[in-house]
Amino acid sequence: MRIDHRSVLSGIVIGILWFGASQTIQAQSTSTQSPFVVEYYYKARWGFADEFIRLFKKNHFPVLQKQVEAGRMLSVTAVRPRYHATEDGRWDYRVTITFKNVEAAFQPDAEQEIIKRLYPDQETFKKEEQRRFEILDAHWDVPIVDVDLKQSQP
Repeated sequence: MRIDHRSVLSGIVIGILWFGASQTIQAQSTSTQSPFVVEYYYKARWGFADEFIRLFKKNHFPVLQKQVEAGRMLSVTAVRPRYHATEDGRWDYRVTITFKNVEAAFQPDAEQEIIKRLYPDQETFKKEEQRRFEILDAHWDVPIVDVDLKQSQP
């Protein structure tokens, strides 16, 4: 009797993939109702941080507040560093959004409808939002998880 090594290997790979997927689904199902937190970092060009946060507060923060009111998000907070950092590690603002859960974070939201209601002058809104991103050197998003420091295993 001849063993088809490709079939055996395929079976092993399928088994590993199935096991991994089932573990992922199981882990997700236990955390789907937990809040999902994302940190958004903004690095403005030198001298433009004040303009960036002014435009953020004027045009983007009200949209985020409406999503908190609707229950999609639990909170929106912002911080800035007290002192300067090295250029390679510098950021000007970190906005932390706590979503109700992971599904809320990735569901199609009604952001465009909120924007149309809040800003009837769409031309001005779009120009100011374009400017907000023009003055950025960098922007990155970091989904975060809590680390239990009392737990013995990582």
